Amino acid sequence: MPWFPRLAKANAEFVTAPSRQLALAPDALPDAYAGGLPLAGLTAWQTVVDTAGVGQRDRALIHAAAGGVGHLAVQVAKARGAHLIGTARAEQHDFLRELGIDEQIGYETEAFEEAVSDVDAVIDLVGTEDYGMRSLQVLREGGVLVEVPSGVDESVLAAAEERPSGRPPSWSSPITWASSTSRLSPRRGASGSWSTRPSRWGGRFEAHEYLQSGKAHGKVVLTT
Repeated sequence: MPWFPRLAKANAEFVTAPSRQLALAPDALPDAYAGGLPLAGLTAWQTVVDTAGVGQRDRALIHAAAGGVGHLAVQVAKARGAHLIGTARAEQHDFLRELGIDEQIGYETEAFEEAVSDVDAVIDLVGTEDYGMRSLQVLREGGVLVEVPSGVDESVLAAAEERPSGRPPSWSSPITWASSTSRLSPRRGASGSWSTRPSRWGGRFEAHEYLQSGKAHGKVVLTT
């Protein structure tokens, strides 16, 4: 996460970072968990809380809900009292149930726009034009779509502006540092789980292959 949005070049035994981008690790978290939390955790917090404003009894749809950002967004939104729907591979549904998600959609076999409607917020962690356009179909009037990975596609923005009482889709980026990180740490007790898969430094190639397989859930953290 250091130097974001520049590359941190963290596939190394040592990296440099500005002091303003550092925060004390919570006592309750092992170092590998704390190291994997900031970028994904801040993205989840700022997307769910600061941008979408998900709260009590809101219906929220989270795409890629079992991923590194998604599984944290699920927990933050659940701790705030939302009814959660998530898209993920079928084999990841048990993991999502453990996190407290209310409905799972297997995106490989089921079109989410046919399975859900009238949601207050969509957190799109896939970020393609296709997902953005389809996500607009499931929003209630006045609902909000947050596009996370790569900004808002122009066609999605145009379609959103044509909706009755439409709100322009938002783009989220983790730009607030230690102050937001300190707000994340208490959520572990409220929502129950940070998921990481620590991998030894010598297994970094296997770790990247695991990430690229599309079957990863939670975070993969390299340790020395």
